[in-house]
Parts: sequence; C-alpha cells; structure tokens
Amino acid sequence: QVELVESGGGLVQTGGSLRLSCTNSGQSFRNHALAWFRQAPGKEREFVAAHSRTGSSTYYADSVKGRFTSSRDNARNAVYLQMNGLVPEDTAVYYCAASARVILSAIRDSRQYVNWGPGTQVTVSS
Repeated sequence: QVELVESGGGLVQTGGSLRLSCTNSGQSFRNHALAWFRQAPGKEREFVAAHSRTGSSTYYADSVKGRFTSSRDNARNAVYLQMNGLVPEDTAVYYCAASARVILSAIRDSRQYVNWGPGTQVTVSS
C-alpha cells in the first residue's frame, strides 16, 4: 500500500517560490504514475502535473507550464513540485496522488488515482 504525505506548503508573496515534497512511507511507487492536483475553495480539484508510470514523460497543466517543475525520485520514494513565479490564482490545497493503473491518455484525470495524500495548503498573497 502506498501512503503519501505532502509537505512544504505555506504563505508566500506574489512572485515567490515554494517547493512541495510528497513522501511515500508504504510500498515503492516505482511503477506508479505520480501526479499533483490542487483544489481552491469552491472549485473542483484540478490537474497540475504528472509523471508517467515509467517516469519517462512529465505532463503539466497549461496554467503552470514554465513556472512549475515536478520531479520524481524513486530511490527516495518521493516526488517534488518546485513552484516559481507564484500568483494568487495558485492558492489552493495541493495533493499528490499515485496509481499503478493509470491509463496514459487519462493521466490528467483525478479519478484515475487511487492513493492520495492529505494535502498541503499553499497561499499566495497579492
């Protein structure tokens, strides 16, 4: 069983940076697709970034492309999200997710993911 916990959230000013970490204390997620999602108050959960099961491909939402970088470290059983150029619209609870059964064509679909962390709050002030 994969057990995920996010950390690194906080309050930052517009233009600032944060680095989120997601660590797994359960079985290795070496063969899992890994993803970041976020949910702002009153809004649906939305896709941020994802790594394919093999780790050979990384995908980003258009809204974060060029500002966010996700990386996975299978040896450390962790995935990271470096967020630069933050804006108030990035304010949300950020979740990491994992699944061994994600269809590549649906890698941006939160319904594909079985394992979720509790989330970490990111707040960007204007």
